[in-house]
Amino acid sequence: MGKIVVSENISLDGVGQDPTGEEGFRHGGWFEQIGDKDRGAWAEVGLEEALGAEALLLGRRSYEFLAARWPSRSGEWADRLNNLPKYVVSSTLGDLEWINSTVLKGDVVKEVSKERVNGDIVVYASGRLVPLLMEHDLVDELRLIVFPFVLGAGESLFGETGDPKTLRLVDTRTLGENLALLTYQPVRNA
Repeated sequence: MGKIVVSENISLDGVGQDPTGEEGFRHGGWFEQIGDKDRGAWAEVGLEEALGAEALLLGRRSYEFLAARWPSRSGEWADRLNNLPKYVVSSTLGDLEWINSTVLKGDVVKEVSKERVNGDIVVYASGRLVPLLMEHDLVDELRLIVFPFVLGAGESLFGETGDPKTLRLVDTRTLGENLALLTYQPVRNA
């Protein structure tokens, strides 16, 4: 049985909204404000994570964002993401063009639970899916890359998750000069 790993880029105050500035959020584009050393270290972690994954689990918007970028790219990271199985939670998408992509329809919790594979199932940038996974205790690990910005507004990564969740910090890493990678695991039956 694999584990579901949520991997997110967030600001220091927990905002994950519009990192590239394409959604029109007034504080969007914060990802683009980091320096080359930070960007290089971030990319190394991204490649490492992709190489360790057995599948991706994405919400519709995240799928559309990634599917518009990765199929045309080349290199080890692109090859890995393009060839991984991708499970997309959506009630509106039909046929998916990005190779190895499958739509999960119906009861999200039931469908996600059925799609467990041996190894990590990585959830990227899915602001609507992550709270649902958290609420139903389906997240096995949370990897947050914290960017050195306080935005003061915007959508929180977790939104409303029902009951409080207790997590245990299992690893910290400094990336580049200004980023932090924090890894947490849920404390079950706390």
